[in-house]
Amino acid sequence: MSDGLVTLSSRGQSLKEERLSTGRGDGASLPTAAASDNESGIFSGECELCEAHKAELDWFCATEQKLICSHCAILGPCRAHSLTPLDTRVSTVRNQLVDVCEKIQLQALRIDRFIEHTLTDKEQNLQVAASRAREQVLARVSAAREALEEEEQRLLEAVQREEERVEQCLLTQQAHWKQALARLSQTRVHLVHTLTHTPDAQLVTSAQEIADRVEEAEGVGEPCDTEQLNLNASCSNSKLLRGLWATAVLLGRNAHRTSFLKFDERTVGPLLTLSQDLFTLTFTNKRSRQPCPYDPARFDSWPNALGSQALSSDTHCWVLDVGQSAAFKVGVCYSSLERKGSGNEARLGYNSQSWVLSNYDGDYSFCHAGKKVPLQIVKRPQKIGVLLDWPSQTLLFYEPDSNAILHSITQTFTAPLLPACAVTDQSITIVH
Repeated sequence: MSDGLVTLSSRGQSLKEERLSTGRGDGASLPTAAASDNESGIFSGECELCEAHKAELDWFCATEQKLICSHCAILGPCRAHSLTPLDTRVSTVRNQLVDVCEKIQLQALRIDRFIEHTLTDKEQNLQVAASRAREQVLARVSAAREALEEEEQRLLEAVQREEERVEQCLLTQQAHWKQALARLSQTRVHLVHTLTHTPDAQLVTSAQEIADRVEEAEGVGEPCDTEQLNLNASCSNSKLLRGLWATAVLLGRNAHRTSFLKFDERTVGPLLTLSQDLFTLTFTNKRSRQPCPYDPARFDSWPNALGSQALSSDTHCWVLDVGQSAAFKVGVCYSSLERKGSGNEARLGYNSQSWVLSNYDGDYSFCHAGKKVPLQIVKRPQKIGVLLDWPSQTLLFYEPDSNAILHSITQTFTAPLLPACAVTDQSITIVH
């Protein structure tokens, strides 16, 4: 028998002698301590005696997590397992429970202090912070409202002055041409009377008088329309109002996004390649250029590409990732834009058919009809957004990350517009 079994045997014998000395036999019930343990719920064995040996369960097998008797511990199936006397196991469990209870008590104290101090302070701080936030919101809204009301009043007065000016011009023109009409009518009546009532002898001697009348009629001139008879749309232009409006359109609850926008592969010009998803245009070196099949819609000289769908109503917004490209154009054009040849008729921004924001090596400008408006852009944008509001005939370029307006125009568009791009360095991508 091994040393371990001898030890277990001696322990078992000592426990038996202890039970006999207390008047308990093998068939006696568990001692009071064990009974109290069962009642307290620490141990709840189904039987107080070992079913195999009818001996008291006075050992704990940690391997199988059950109570066993001395015979099972010495010669039974649990002899090679991790065994602990029952009283030792009870002491260990009790100590563990004491530790757990102490930890729970400490945790309860921490929770109580957290509720009484931290959460109470947080609630007080919350009230202060919320009050400050409300005051800040009200102050900013009040300042914005005051500025907007002042701008509204200024613009309405400007529109009123422009309306009065045009109305006065119209009244002046009406008076002038009514007088001219009266003079012409009077001259005509006189010439008709001369023609019908003057004797021939007298008529031939009235050449000078007739010439004077004709000269007077010719001096009236032809009526012509002028810009002075139209309301100047710039009277309602306002950087503040335009910025607030654009921010509301771009960031508001009903922010507009043109999710269907893709490049039309039929329009892609030379030196450009289009990705399979039709979102990315990449500039290609001339030596690796692949010949493009002929298409009436394709640009055959300039590296241009157009969007797949025309825009002629509502509000539309799209964003292009220009990355590190040092040469590109983004904007809109009429579908009637020339596609063939290397002239300005097919060059974005150099004709009356296109409106684009251009970047060439950090030199930003707005281009239309061959005229450039320099743009002061401090930080090179990684993305450029285009906003087209058809109802107000407004075209606006902005920087999406900050919503800073780069440039905007109000233009009377006479036909549907197509998104337009050109790339001569790296690539640009429609962002969805």
